[in-house]
Order: sequence, then structure tokens, then C-alpha cells
Amino acid sequence: MICDGNGTPIYVLTSGANVPDISRALDLLDCYPPIAGRPGRPRRRFEVLLADKGYSSEAFRQACRERGTEAIIAKPKTPNIKGLGKLRYVVEQTFALLHQFRRLAVRWERRLDIHDSLVSLACAMICWRRLIKWTA
Repeated sequence: MICDGNGTPIYVLTSGANVPDISRALDLLDCYPPIAGRPGRPRRRFEVLLADKGYSSEAFRQACRERGTEAIIAKPKTPNIKGLGKLRYVVEQTFALLHQFRRLAVRWERRLDIHDSLVSLACAMICWRRLIKWTA
């Protein structure tokens, strides 16, 4: 999952339970939608990527550099980067928001298209709730 600094889900990619996350991480980066809001051509890449130690490989860091993104990832078997846990908390909170939808906490659907549509609906509801709070 990719979310912004406020914890709003932007893009979610679903894979099987036996597939390592690092194998789908580059697909997740490549499917990221354009960033709009400023005049001119929209940016395709974000500047900084925060990830946990599971994504700490030199190949992934190099792939992020090639895409123009700085990867801030703690290396395994080293002390944590100071303050990275506070920043990663935003992503973990977004996962917790998705798990409030009881059907998504444990995947019961056998068909991927049904599960993906339920995840998309949950993300849309989270964005809608944040928009309501922002406009009020």
C-alpha cells in the first residue's frame, strides 16, 4: 500500500499470502498515479519513500534511485533510524483503518477480483470520511 503523509490510501496492490512483499514493491512504485495540484506537467514520482526493514535490499534501493525516489529504509540487524517509527506509524494506522472493515481483516474471498473491489471500496470510504472531516 502507498499512502500519503496523512495516512490517506493512494494505491493498494493485492498479492497472495505466500508472495514476499519485496517482489511486488517495484510494481507498486510503477503503478503510482500522477501527482496533480501544481501548474504544468504532473510529477510521476514522489521524492521520499519510507519502508520497513523487509524492503532493505540493495537492488530495491537502486531501483528507487533509478526512479528518482530516495528510499529511507532501516537496514536489518542495526539500530532503528531515529524517528522512523513515528513516520511509519502513519502507514500502520492506515492498515488499521482497512482492518476496521471486518471482511478485509482476514481474506475469505477466493476470487481476487472480489477482494480487490472490496479493498477499493474500503479505500474510497476512508478517503470520503477524511474529505467530510476536512470540509466540515
